[in-house]
Amino acid sequence: MGILSWVILGLIAGMLAKWLMPGKDGGGFIITTLLGIAGAFVGGFLGSLIGLGGMDGLSLGSIATATAGAFILLFAYNKLK
Repeated sequence: MGILSWVILGLIAGMLAKWLMPGKDGGGFIITTLLGIAGAFVGGFLGSLIGLGGMDGLSLGSIATATAGAFILLFAYNKLK
């Protein structure tokens, strides 16, 4: 996937993770986007490690994997903050 695809996927994943995260969230749009992009990388890496497949395109599976990664990072960010 190209870098633009990762950014778009991260944006989608970050918004979905923020929408799914219960409670008040202190991060704004930029933090959400950055966590979403990082979550796309983390989700893709963890997904390939446990056998769910990697990030091989802009599909529902890759969005779900990236959202799970972004959700994990958003949860950790909220706990550390």
